[in-house]
Amino acid sequence: MSTATETKRPERKAPAGERVADWADGRLGIYSLAKANMRKIFPDHWSFMLGEICLYSFVIIILTGVYLTLFFTPSMNEIVYHGSYVPMQGVRMSEAYASTLEISFDVRGGLLIRQMHHWAALIFVAAMMVHMMRVFFTGAFRKPREVNWLFGFLLLFLGMFTGFTGYSLPDDLLSGTGVRFMQGAILAVPVVGTYISMFLFGGEFPGHDFVSRFYSIHILLLPGIMLGLLVGHLILVVYHKHTQYAGPGRTEKNVVGMPLLPVYMAKAGGFFFLVFGIIAVVSAVATLNPIWALGPYRVDQVSTGAQPDWYMGFAEGLIRVMPGWEINAFGYTLALGVLIPLIAFPLVLGAIGVYPFIESWITGDKREHHILDRPRNAPTRTAFGVAWLTAYFIMLIGGGNDIVATHFNLSINAITWFVRIFFFAGPVIAFIVTKRICLGLQRRDRDKVLHGRESGIIKRLPHGEFVEVHEPLSQGELYRLTAHEQYKPIEIGPTVDKNGVERKVSLVKKTQAKLSQSFYGEGNQIPKPTAEEYKEITSGHGHH
Repeated sequence: MSTATETKRPERKAPAGERVADWADGRLGIYSLAKANMRKIFPDHWSFMLGEICLYSFVIIILTGVYLTLFFTPSMNEIVYHGSYVPMQGVRMSEAYASTLEISFDVRGGLLIRQMHHWAALIFVAAMMVHMMRVFFTGAFRKPREVNWLFGFLLLFLGMFTGFTGYSLPDDLLSGTGVRFMQGAILAVPVVGTYISMFLFGGEFPGHDFVSRFYSIHILLLPGIMLGLLVGHLILVVYHKHTQYAGPGRTEKNVVGMPLLPVYMAKAGGFFFLVFGIIAVVSAVATLNPIWALGPYRVDQVSTGAQPDWYMGFAEGLIRVMPGWEINAFGYTLALGVLIPLIAFPLVLGAIGVYPFIESWITGDKREHHILDRPRNAPTRTAFGVAWLTAYFIMLIGGGNDIVATHFNLSINAITWFVRIFFFAGPVIAFIVTKRICLGLQRRDRDKVLHGRESGIIKRLPHGEFVEVHEPLSQGELYRLTAHEQYKPIEIGPTVDKNGVERKVSLVKKTQAKLSQSFYGEGNQIPKPTAEEYKEITSGHGHH
């Protein structure tokens, strides 16, 4: 009798990648986190790409900035240039300027990376501005996204000053002129202005330290804060879920769209390389900030047509068009021509930052909102946004009044007075016109819902009348045009009760009710067509 010995098969060893994944999941909980978020739904609309452009351009700024730091020398020590750019040989300049020339002419790919860094910064700020305006005009800032709106506003604000410190680093004639402009504005601040100037420049302007100090601010302080804000912004986007436009099947409690993996990630990855490619092509063919044509900064020279990047043109415009008013008292001079614009700049910019809280208080709306408004359905808010943009762009003209004058053969005094007048009149006109346009579009939507879409087909009725045939809208289109909510203004109610006792109403409550009337009162929104009106018109009585 023979017995067969039973042999056990050796256990199959898991692949290395799987073992690493199991090890990480056991310590970090990656699998459960990914399972909960990788299938998260994102709505699909072209305007959401604006935020992605901000993110991708920021990534490009970081990548190109790391490369540039390897070759840039943040020092104002003077040397005599003996590099490869012949027109500058023998010229005394700072090490910062010389290293920038070296990056441009001697480092492989250095000029392209410099151009990409600068272009990406411009596109980042521009995309941030447009993205925030999209959020503003659609009401995406409402509860629960007020904090996320503040994160975006701070990213825009810090991005502007990060860009300013960045183009100040080469120490060329253009950037030095801009720094001198900033230093003059700082000195106009009473009491603390001189202390701030001494802190930044390490002594009298230009000092010997401002490039190294701006360098630390530019590559460490501001980007670190911005990176933290960006991460917080993205976390809140995921936590609160994405907003979406009104449409069939879309409610305040769901999101209709595509999953993060694999569809959205594939599209986002492709879009990143598209943005990267466009920035690279633009940087390769469009010269930006050619410092070799300007020369190193000298305190006794000013470059012709000195202009800041567009996002700082607003601040410069305020100072350029402001009259040179001064107050002399007790042996001190207060330069109002600089101080007033210095105060107005953060106020005009900050008005957008605090707007969500102002609107929430005026309307008394404390509910959560995940469905976006069409700008026409919030005419007062839309008018405010256009008025703000109008003031901004008018001041951009003021910031470049010399360029406008020379290119269009105009008087610089006439341009200055135009900007002074229309800085106040322009936003008012823009507000009124925009509001009327929004109300007109609401009326058109109402007529389209009740009467259908014009087909262009003309028919003659038996009694001789010519009419145009209207095509009824689809149910989806009817829903989209009527899904918006119509708010009612806050009412104070009777100030006297049934016993004749007068009820005291605070001034704050009266102001809130008055402003609420200006938002949603009569003449500020066109009533939506009701179901009864729609049935009556489509029943055949007078409907063609």
